[in-house]
Amino acid sequence: MTTDAPDSPNAPGSPGSPDKNSAIAAAILPLVGGARNITTVAHCMTRLRLGLRDPSLVQEEALKALPAVMGVVEDDTYQIVLGPGTVARVTPEFEALVAAAPRTAGDLADRGAAIKAARKARNSTPFKLFLRRIANIFVPLIPALIGCGIIAGLNGLLTNLGWAPAVVPALAAIASGFMSLIAVFVGYNTAKEFGGTPILGGAVAAIIVFPGVAKITAFGVHLSPGQGGVLGALGAALLAVYVEKWCRRWVPEALDVLVTPTLTVLVSGLVTLFGVMFVAGEISTAIGDFANWLLAGGGAAAGFVLGGLFLPLVMLGLHQALIPIHTTLIEQQSYTVLLPILAMAGAGQVGAAAAVYLRLPRNTSIRSTIRSALPAGFLGVGEPLIYGVSLPLGRPFVTACVGGAFGGGFVGLFNMLGDKVGSTAIGPSGWALFPLLDGNKGPGETIGVYAAGLLVGYVVGFLATYWFGFTGPMLQELNVAPEDSVSPVAAGSPAPPKEPASATP
Repeated sequence: MTTDAPDSPNAPGSPGSPDKNSAIAAAILPLVGGARNITTVAHCMTRLRLGLRDPSLVQEEALKALPAVMGVVEDDTYQIVLGPGTVARVTPEFEALVAAAPRTAGDLADRGAAIKAARKARNSTPFKLFLRRIANIFVPLIPALIGCGIIAGLNGLLTNLGWAPAVVPALAAIASGFMSLIAVFVGYNTAKEFGGTPILGGAVAAIIVFPGVAKITAFGVHLSPGQGGVLGALGAALLAVYVEKWCRRWVPEALDVLVTPTLTVLVSGLVTLFGVMFVAGEISTAIGDFANWLLAGGGAAAGFVLGGLFLPLVMLGLHQALIPIHTTLIEQQSYTVLLPILAMAGAGQVGAAAAVYLRLPRNTSIRSTIRSALPAGFLGVGEPLIYGVSLPLGRPFVTACVGGAFGGGFVGLFNMLGDKVGSTAIGPSGWALFPLLDGNKGPGETIGVYAAGLLVGYVVGFLATYWFGFTGPMLQELNVAPEDSVSPVAAGSPAPPKEPASATP
């Protein structure tokens, strides 16, 4: 029988041994009060930093006696000194133990959340999980995109009107600062999402927007600052994560704090400069060209398909794949022409809900749901109407998609005629999108086309649902008060025989 060499990173007890790191984590956990006492887990270069519910549960002397523990520090977090290299390897093992620890029987909320998460995990395919991770990278950026987009729109309005010329440069700087560095934020979030050190992902992605890259030649052409955009930043940070994990596996702990970040930034940076930026730049350009070609050559048909299929894409979770595309278009053209078209799906949903409300005058339960969800639907939040009304009913979901298709076709038609309608940010929809609208014409025309598209979506969604959203049996079954729906008489069956009167009270 053979054994691993003592200096092998996989040998038990060696610096990179998972068994050693998990053993350290397992020894620490009960001495800090167990998993129930942990609120947060983080680490710096040398210390495992824990948020504790009750610090009095810590067995400090026993903790200090552990061979791997060099000391403890009580501050805003409870800090256990493990040393450079060791702490980066022990922390993931500790987090896994905390996450896997059983909860108390009385903690129903935590148990319910765990059951829901487990069920969600079973129903998730690898492709959908990947898309969800991509969404997790970009979704945190949406507030900044919205805020800067609205300021950019206000700045454009002031510029067109010739008002407040002294303020315009300041607003331009405020609106553009985030977009000029968005690659750094994407790199940071990518590394965080895929298990690397976030700041290293941001550092590698920052290379893409550094002005000095203009002096570098790759594939026979000079690079340009920002080439590859958010896609390049995502690729660079992913590469950094894999390089960092490789280093954590092979670099001795004593050298980890120096060697791992250096190699991560150096290797990933060189590959980014002499490969990722060029490839990502070509892909980004192709995305922009394809979007413009699609709407310029077949705007009405393309808008019809996009607007009609968006709700099913949301149901399948595939809409998350569009987030990097929207962000790329905003980075290239200052707005995405796809979002206003896709927003028409929400208009069809609102129209369908209004028709359901009128077609079921006796069903107070469904009508109450619609009344509460409709204001949010007008503002572009469609989930309450989708999951509370149209999707459970079936046919109204299809007719809502029809309304979205006609609204999308309307906006796509104007794109084909040269009147582009775009959004300077992603996230909002419905009426909430008005402050973010931009295009190649004046704001009046852009707003007018979008508003008319919403109206088309409302009307077609309403008419399609009113006339084709219900079969006769569906109306007979659904158009009853909730208290009558369980009554056999209301359902058309004979009334049950009366029981003989009891002689006792």
